[in-house]
Amino acid sequence: MAAVTEDQVEQVRALVATIPRGQVTTYGDLAGAVGLSSPRIVGWIMRTDSADLPWHRVVSASGRPAAHLARRQLERLAAEGVPVRDGRVSLRECRWDPA
Repeated sequence: MAAVTEDQVEQVRALVATIPRGQVTTYGDLAGAVGLSSPRIVGWIMRTDSADLPWHRVVSASGRPAAHLARRQLERLAAEGVPVRDGRVSLRECRWDPA
């Protein structure tokens, strides 16, 4: 994995904190907004430092939730009014642009 600065970690955290209720963004959207080389870096940040954030509002570009958190993540998103169909978030309807 590429080197990640504390500033980049904080930028990702700040963006995740501002994702509006009822909307989602992708790991790739966040990576692009912060200038990271890969969505996987955002995934790493989210795994290690997001317990106090609305982590459930970040999904893959396919709209699928994290496999190990799918049920809980989809329940939280549905409770916020995020459109979920066949286990996927309908990004066209609720995608938030962090840029």
